[in-house]
Amino acid sequence: MINMAIPNLTGNEKKYLDNCIDSTFVSSVGEYVNCFEKMVADSTGSMEAVATSCGTTGIHAALTAVGVSYNDLVIIPSFTFIATANAIHHCGAEPWLMEINKDDWCIDPFLVKRELATNCEKDDSGALIHKPSGKRVAAIMPVYTLGNIPNMHIFNDISKEYGVPLIVDAACAIGAKFEGEDFGKLADLSILSFNGNKTVTCGGGGAVVGNNDEMLQHVRHLTTTARVWPDYDFDEPGFNYRMTNIQAGVGVAQMERLNDFVAVKRKVRKYYQKAFSGLQSKGIGVFPTTDGASCWFSGIVMPEGSLLEDSKAVCSKLKDAGIEARTFWKPIHLQKPYANCPKTDTSFTDLLWQRIITLPCSTNISDEDLSVIDKTVNSIFS
Repeated sequence: MINMAIPNLTGNEKKYLDNCIDSTFVSSVGEYVNCFEKMVADSTGSMEAVATSCGTTGIHAALTAVGVSYNDLVIIPSFTFIATANAIHHCGAEPWLMEINKDDWCIDPFLVKRELATNCEKDDSGALIHKPSGKRVAAIMPVYTLGNIPNMHIFNDISKEYGVPLIVDAACAIGAKFEGEDFGKLADLSILSFNGNKTVTCGGGGAVVGNNDEMLQHVRHLTTTARVWPDYDFDEPGFNYRMTNIQAGVGVAQMERLNDFVAVKRKVRKYYQKAFSGLQSKGIGVFPTTDGASCWFSGIVMPEGSLLEDSKAVCSKLKDAGIEARTFWKPIHLQKPYANCPKTDTSFTDLLWQRIITLPCSTNISDEDLSVIDKTVNSIFS
């Protein structure tokens, strides 16, 4: 079976894990945690990185650090993994779901600007209030879908104009750039995931990055139980969201090969774009790519009018041929916990998500495997 996205553990992972065991530093303190945080910060152009137990806890801590609380709203795209919405819910807040752009599958900044101008007003305290619900808009959180980065200049202008923090779910964007620069400076805080299917994995884990020292230190404080050292004093409700030294040891070995891993992801994207270009006449497309995208996942988009069942049928044929393929995110507004959240029109998202098929893109995928996928996909649609 040619798998979808399996970890590439052929570097120093075993060596560093052995070091953790030999040193007995296997929990949340150790040299690999410090080293991993520095490597992630440097790779994203950030002043610091705070390693967390997973991407979701990183988002939760970041939102809490900027003041998102009970009965607030946080703007996100409806087309995202459910963890984005879950982290908002864990703050006692609710997502305000918005449509995405066709060109990058990221939230539409011009739509956000229009919605704020039309449906919000400042109250006497200066808080931005969503008029239909009466709730405070506490943050804007774009998602770097598939490692694509939207026009962050516009989002920063919106953030400054309305005084609303800008947080980014950058879960799959390690290695991505925007206008040639690393993305750490593009928002108040950005959150990465190092789950097993990510370009760089720790087996789990996440990190919060950025260049706002006050916010980053608040995140670090929150994720370490809000303890005031050296005694057992705690000054606010905190979380035990720390990454272990064992996870970080794997992460350090992975980060040592970050550039190579991202290069493979981009190679796979380009390969599929060329291999399936002849299917355009049948209405079949490929994933969008922004300049500097990290190209986390790649695949094809079924013709307009295709339903989820059609995409699953193609995945089944690929599985029979020894190729793992999957459909992709079901939008948040179609998920039971968030069905009644405020949202914009999502006509494009409603048609898109059922048509997406992700194809194998492991960082150790071979040219032979790519050739098999190329021939099989083209054969299915011939």
